[in-house]
Formats: sequence, structure tokens, C-alpha cells
Amino acid sequence: MIEKTWGQAQDELRKTVGKNAFASWIEPLTLVSLDAGTARFDVPTNFMRDWVSRNYSEQIRLHLAKVGAEVERVDFVVPKARAVPIAKVAPATRKAASRPQAAQRSEEGDLPGAALDSRFTFDSFVVGKPNELAHAAARRVAEGGPVTFNPLFLYGGVGLGKTHLMHAIAQEMQARDPELRVLYLSAEQFMYRFIQALRDKQIMDFKELFRSVDVLMVDDVQFIAGKESTQEEFFHTFNALIDQNKRIVISADRAPGEIKDLEERIKSRLQCGLVVDLHPTDYELRLGILQQKAETYLALHPGVKLAGGVLEFLSHRITTNVRVLEGALTRLFAFASLVGKEITLDLAQDCLADILRASDRKITIEEIQRKVSEHFNIRLSDMIGPKRTRTIARPRQVAMYLAKQLTTRSLPEIGRRFGGRDHTTIMHGVRVIEEMRGTDHQLAEDVDLLRRLLES
Repeated sequence: MIEKTWGQAQDELRKTVGKNAFASWIEPLTLVSLDAGTARFDVPTNFMRDWVSRNYSEQIRLHLAKVGAEVERVDFVVPKARAVPIAKVAPATRKAASRPQAAQRSEEGDLPGAALDSRFTFDSFVVGKPNELAHAAARRVAEGGPVTFNPLFLYGGVGLGKTHLMHAIAQEMQARDPELRVLYLSAEQFMYRFIQALRDKQIMDFKELFRSVDVLMVDDVQFIAGKESTQEEFFHTFNALIDQNKRIVISADRAPGEIKDLEERIKSRLQCGLVVDLHPTDYELRLGILQQKAETYLALHPGVKLAGGVLEFLSHRITTNVRVLEGALTRLFAFASLVGKEITLDLAQDCLADILRASDRKITIEEIQRKVSEHFNIRLSDMIGPKRTRTIARPRQVAMYLAKQLTTRSLPEIGRRFGGRDHTTIMHGVRVIEEMRGTDHQLAEDVDLLRRLLES
């Protein structure tokens, strides 16, 4: 009788809450008794008990009443044999940096996160104009106090510091509060854990684990784009944590709205927080990064000498990627220490010939015009044509600005490539975009995205 009553109520609940929610939250329930106006259910986990009680108990009561059961109260109980304890996070301190904290917890059977790199701290992060907002936002989150935004979404190209800031946030939070459950992992690892839980029929344990953390940090979220089941679970995990006022930090290689095949509802959720772009590095920031790294290397290799002008040379020549820049300096110090030579400009040019050649890829004005035309959905012929409508003039000025920034062509030559325009027209277009970047957020994002695409 109980089974028949619950089966009828389930049929109605499936229509009311939807197929996915029903499969996740209603189907795993087992009605064990209907007595004295109370319906008692067995529930697989503590987390599921709390979630269903908070979100579905009234709907369950109403649908049981509709099929003839006299129910005034619904109770959810986790049988002791099936209760899943939540492992306590081992205290993490700065002194434990020699062994990555997240890896340690994973080995002990606690949070299945990625290893934190002890080198990636706020102290080792070089701040410059291109990344100062991202750094400030990351610092604010790491301090653990109340903030007006959630989630924090960091995005930018390869080697601009996203992962560094993510690791720094996680380690700072754990240092401030060792009891805090901070889970850092890549989107790929999130997907792997989800698939593993499905395969092992432990999906409720997966839900309980990921929704019981205090801070969830997911790196390279663009990886889940196009993966429907993983996106579904990520969306529900995201919502559950937001509802509990838990902190979320996400990173990606582009802004949420630019991630192809990412569900619109996820894009919308990610855009509700603070979205911060780590801009391509400028000369001053690259030089600062090299100076900091050189100090460390000189201390490790006291016999190696570094001639003046080498760091400045590298900062000018290697502009695409901080990892490549740091890798070049690492190679120089390794070579110099092995052969016992001073690091001079000549040695740098010889030792880094392949890196310097790769960094010398020339961006052409034609390539800029094509990319800008595609981005703004205008015809390439209009880019160099006479039309002056706003929808064409503004993209044309963006292309002029990028041609001035990314090529060594003179203003008269740039003018010739834009349909024979005078160099003063190019100067005006460049000045307009420079001014608008400070006031028009969307235009600034467009320009930065185009620059990253052209330099990649």
C-alpha cells in the first residue's frame, strides 16, 4: 500500500519538479512509513536530507495528500549504516608549503583537489597596471571578510597569472583559517570526479562532498563547454553553494559570454559576480617579473653574473607570454652556471635564438583588419572603404589603433592600407579609441580580446 501511494505521488512530482531534479532528489528517497500523519523517508546522505527537507518537503507532503494519504508532516532520516561522514580538512599552514596542501588532503581521503603550488603566493605575484584589479579582487576574497560580489571570475590569456592568483587565494585562506574547507581543482578534474561518481554509483556522495565546501575554486572552466551532463551538475553545485553564501572563484581563458558551447544559464550565473580581465603584460610589468625572478636566481647561483641591459632586452623582445619569458630567464641562468659565463646580451641572443625567433612573428595590418571585421561582423571591403556610419567607423578606428600598437608601420603607411587615408585620420582614430577605452567597458573588452587573438 505504501509503495503504491508513493509511486502515484512520484508520478506527479516528476511532472512538477522536472526530470533532472526528480532523478537527483526525489527518486533516491524511500518511503518507509505512513503513521499518525507523518511520512518517514530514508535518505542516502546527510546533505541530501537537508537539501530535500529545505526544498521539497512541502511539495512531497502535498502530492502525498493528493493521492489520499493523510500527511501533516514529512521526516527525512539517514539510516546509520548508510550515513557518510564528512572528513575534516587537515590544518594547513605556510610551514607545510614543502608538501602541497591539497595533494596532502587528497592522499588522506579528504577533499579531492589539485595540488597547490607553494611558489604561487601573493608575495611572489608582481603587480602592474594590466593585473592590478585582478590582484586587488583576489586579495579581497582571500581576506575572508564580507564582499559584495560572488563569484569572482578571472579571465585572460595563457601565462598572465590566473592560476597564480587562484593558488594564492587558496593558500592565503587556509593560512588564515585552517578549518576552512577550500577546494581547488581544474574543470577537467571536476568532470573526471563526476564521471567516476556516475560509474561507481556514488553520485550522492559526489554531491554531498562538493556542496559541503566553504570555498570552491575551479580553474579553466571553459573545459566543460559542450559537455552537457557535467555542465548540468556544475550548474546545480554552483547554485547550491551560492544559496548557502559559500565563496566561489572561477577562472577561464576568456569572458563568460565568449565561451562557446557554455550553457546560457551558466554564463548568466558567472556574470552575476565580479568579472575581471587580466590584460596582456606591458613592458614595465614584464621587467618587474624578470627582476624579481633574477634576484632569486642570483641568490641560488652566486657565481653567475648578470650584465646590464639583458632583462630590458628580454622584456622588449618576449611579449606574448609570461611563462615563456620566465622560461627564457631560467634557461639563461642554467646555461651560464653550467659553462661558467656571464649572462650578456650576446649570450642571451645565442642561447635564446629559438625563443626570440618565435617571438618575432610579425602581425600584419591585413591580419588586423580581417580579425576586426570578423569580430564586429562587417565586410572587409567596408574596413578600407569610404562609409562613415558608426557601425563601420568604430571598428575601423579599432583596427587603426591595433595597427599602431601591434605593428612597426608608420602612420602614413597605415593610412595607405586603410584606403589611402591621411596620417592625421589615423592619429584621430587612435586617439578616439585610447580615450574610449577608459570610459566604454565593452569597447575595452573588445580591444583586449582582439589583441589576445592577434598575439596568440
